[in-house]
Amino acid sequence: MSDTTAHEEPELIQLLTPEGELTGHPDYPLDIGAEEIRALYRDLVLVRRVDSEAVSLQRQGELGLWASLLGQEAAQIGSGRALREHDMAFPSYREHGVAWCRGIEPKELLGMFRGVTNGGWDPHEHGFHLYTIVIGSQALHATGYAMGVQRDGALGEDGTAVISYFGDGATSQGDTNEAFNFASVNNAPVVFFCQNNQWAISEPLERQSRVPIYRRAAGFGFPGVRVDGNDVLAVLAVTRAALDNAREGNGPTLVEAFTYRMGAHTTNDDPSRYRASAELDEWKAKDPILRVRRHLELNGLADEEFFASVDAEAETIGEQVRTECRALPDPEPLDIFHEVYAEPNVHIDRQRSEFADYLASFESAGAEGGR
Repeated sequence: MSDTTAHEEPELIQLLTPEGELTGHPDYPLDIGAEEIRALYRDLVLVRRVDSEAVSLQRQGELGLWASLLGQEAAQIGSGRALREHDMAFPSYREHGVAWCRGIEPKELLGMFRGVTNGGWDPHEHGFHLYTIVIGSQALHATGYAMGVQRDGALGEDGTAVISYFGDGATSQGDTNEAFNFASVNNAPVVFFCQNNQWAISEPLERQSRVPIYRRAAGFGFPGVRVDGNDVLAVLAVTRAALDNAREGNGPTLVEAFTYRMGAHTTNDDPSRYRASAELDEWKAKDPILRVRRHLELNGLADEEFFASVDAEAETIGEQVRTECRALPDPEPLDIFHEVYAEPNVHIDRQRSEFADYLASFESAGAEGGR
């Protein structure tokens, strides 16, 4: 491939400009009314508030860690609202917006980062798998699930599509590329949704890929598309089309949501050490929430009363998040054995018994020391 081809400017699917103007795209028509746009705006604002509260809670010592989604709300809400009831999502550890769309309470997410649960929700009930910490492994999980859907004959208009979320850094992982290959050769009904926030911790995009990520799909034999990840309407339209394509038995699609991580990789990270402040300022002008608000205001689709009501709801959500996080009960030490296997297991039973004896030994030592 020539350098000219490698660095050619890719097409970016966009329906809503940063100035709030609705443009449209011939390949991705979106029939959407004012009420639904207002609902998307509400989602964006409330999810950002949950995220900011979680960052503050971590700073206060209430959470061990938090992976912020700041700047990526449109990519997650747009794709999350494209999912149907019977679809299944396989997240990484940053998809708080998708979790919101799938009915996961914020306290369930906080429990994992507080270290009191391993997840806390039923993946089958919500169509949303547990968070995956190992980078890229969820792409294989999603592909395997999609192959099962295919073999069960659960496709068609009312069938199931699968979506896997990962970042640009995960595209360098073997698991992700293996998933691409398995999905392609098996024509699996899965959408690979890459949130390209342009930084894999401190490594920039150019250290992950020489070409735009969506073009990698062609090498595996399935289509790829790049969408403006800060445009919630474009993400909704593109993801909906990709899921429909999978559901109809036409195989996988790679969606690259071109966005930006405005916050740190996690609360253990300091992005000021590796990226320029001017870069952040440039992307603040493309804020996903601001552009939807501009659209609503420019077209008279919402008044100040609406925006005030959303802000008031955000305040309520913020207080709820703080209260519920601090009220999460600490688990009992033996609870770690409860959800290893679905059925009884003699090896786990033996380990539980040994650990119980170990814990009891401290109580015995304490009792003897008090005599």
